[in-house]
Amino acid sequence: MDIVKTLSKEFELKEEYAQNIINLLDEGCTIPFIARYRKEMHGSCDDQILREFADRLNYLRNLEKRKQEVENSIKEQEKWTDELEEKLKNAKTLTEVEDIYRPYKPKRKTRASVAIAKGLEPLADIIQAQVTTDDIMVLANTYVNEEKEVNSAEDALAGAKDIVAERISDDSELRKVLREIIFNNAEISTTLLEKEGNEVYEMYKEHKEPVKSIPSHRVLAINRGENEECLKVEIMLDEKLALDEIEKTYIIENSTTEDIMKDIIADSYKRLLFPSLENECRSNLTDNANEQAIKMFEVNLRPLLLQSPLKNNVIMGFDPGYRMGCKVAIINDHGDVLDTTVVYPTPPFNKTEESLLKLKALVEKDKVDIVAVGNGTASKESEIFICELIKQVNRPLNYAMVNEAGASVYSASKLGAEEFPDFDVNLRSAVSIARRLQDPLAELIKIDVKSIGVGQYQHDMPQNRLTEVLTGVVEDCVNSVGVDLNTASPSLLSYVSGLNGTIAKNICEYRKEIKNFTNREQLLNVKKLGPKAYEQCAGFLRIVGGDNVLDNTAVHPESYESAEKLLKLFSLSDDDVKDNNLETLSSLVKLKGEEKVAKEIGVGVPTLVDMVKELTKPGRDIREDMPKPVLRAELLSLEDLKEGMVIRGTVRNVIDFGAFVDIGVHQDGLVHISQISNKYIKHPSEELKVGQQLNVKVLSVDVQKKRIQLTIKDCPQD
Repeated sequence: MDIVKTLSKEFELKEEYAQNIINLLDEGCTIPFIARYRKEMHGSCDDQILREFADRLNYLRNLEKRKQEVENSIKEQEKWTDELEEKLKNAKTLTEVEDIYRPYKPKRKTRASVAIAKGLEPLADIIQAQVTTDDIMVLANTYVNEEKEVNSAEDALAGAKDIVAERISDDSELRKVLREIIFNNAEISTTLLEKEGNEVYEMYKEHKEPVKSIPSHRVLAINRGENEECLKVEIMLDEKLALDEIEKTYIIENSTTEDIMKDIIADSYKRLLFPSLENECRSNLTDNANEQAIKMFEVNLRPLLLQSPLKNNVIMGFDPGYRMGCKVAIINDHGDVLDTTVVYPTPPFNKTEESLLKLKALVEKDKVDIVAVGNGTASKESEIFICELIKQVNRPLNYAMVNEAGASVYSASKLGAEEFPDFDVNLRSAVSIARRLQDPLAELIKIDVKSIGVGQYQHDMPQNRLTEVLTGVVEDCVNSVGVDLNTASPSLLSYVSGLNGTIAKNICEYRKEIKNFTNREQLLNVKKLGPKAYEQCAGFLRIVGGDNVLDNTAVHPESYESAEKLLKLFSLSDDDVKDNNLETLSSLVKLKGEEKVAKEIGVGVPTLVDMVKELTKPGRDIREDMPKPVLRAELLSLEDLKEGMVIRGTVRNVIDFGAFVDIGVHQDGLVHISQISNKYIKHPSEELKVGQQLNVKVLSVDVQKKRIQLTIKDCPQD
């Protein structure tokens, strides 16, 4: 296989670009670096396309490696043929390769292998050829051999039939056809088993659904029900469809062994083929469902991490609770903790007045602007309490509900203990909640992303694959935003292109030693950070107020000379960059001609375009363009909701069958996929993303079950 040609075709890239990407990956370049700083070499593919490319490259290389292993194994058995060579060469998937190898793969003891050892293979050949005119039982009798435990003609015939049955089962072309038949015609069938707690799976009591159209979330739900021994799951297929196909391939009509061959085919299908293909079918459904679920996690995680930060605010983190009280931590605009306390306004203590007095004093003392309230246990009572606090303080104060999923994981983690060794576990959680509102990306990367709560069935996923994909999302987000070299935590730095946990800690240690970085080149003095790591990371690390204004942009040091040429070309200086005095640069470049300017300063057009954007707004944060968090001052309860009411909400989670929207009543409402758009959509993610703010209309409210049905259709948007 020509991997370059294959990838070029699949990704609709020039072969030159495909080869360049492969070379860059093999050189150890990271996806964020390739996406941002080598655009001319791959035609400006984004990081997601490049990750898909890298995954596919890995698959194709493994495919070629496996083909070679199979070829070597068959050659060792001295069974290699031109036909096998052609088949293997044309195999496009690992499944096809394994099918080709199946007849030659060393097997554990089977009925067929036992029969072959007894010398019955020639009889099997006669039966399968279907050309003999002799009575088959007479022929079988000639194979009776008590030493080999073939005690009768019936024993000989049974052994020969087992050999043919296995051959049919090992037929790679037949398996390929039967897979298609199962996919297009089979149903997945579920039966509810008697077990405590099985009511969760009531909808699958007597459930059937076509294999080819079952949605991913139902595959995962069925799998979980089966694993919990609440469901019996089967693939159901009209076996006549399969038997007709096999007979069409193997039966010679009116031969002396036609009836025997039909018996063999039926046995091969029921005993060998169908159980194997059923397992494959279930496995494929699960693999596809897992990939879909991981994809949705990826789609949801990206906007969650890229939520707009709330800069220049003093924030009070409020972690609700009952028995242990409500934990409070106040942070300044740099995320440093100013004060902590615990109050008890919720049951069983109900010390509302005392709690109000304590927090009013802290709000005035620290000049708190916003209260970040965690949405977990006791959050409703806490929200009521915070609304009362807002009424009583003598300064403008708002609150926002913050998803606290994973906050307790961080609090009890080694990282949490390192950051706040003197804090109680619960107080660390309050700090995390405040910082999530202030800078979601910097705080959420400290938590195992699987605990953030924006996916489905994440604990059922193949964990290595899930971690690989989600780590890629975090890396892309961190690098697309950029990191302040003088304030970033080791956790944040570890996600920067070219860096790892050890180098990140070394950077922080060196930062303390030199009392902050003043230029990017100082990175080369950090232990274990060599030229290659510097090349990969430098452009993503920002220095505010350093020696060189370009250090506070995403312009890579390798392009500084070109950037200076660009400024000089239009009689501009570094001071103009510092003073944000370059609004006209983009139009000046376009007027002169992008290609001409790029050639004069020695870069490609994509690099020029990025350079102009960075010089025009140094230190810009791409998250500033995202919707700001919804701040509230008044309370709305579930009981206040009425059918037809239009409310502003924030998308919290997008799933296969709809999206959950926070409308400020402690219970997220569901917008079913059928209520998202008037036009047909295949998936909710086509229209909605996590963090998106929109108007929704209340369709129905079930206060008892705490269920809210919402619609976006025909709902006016701002």
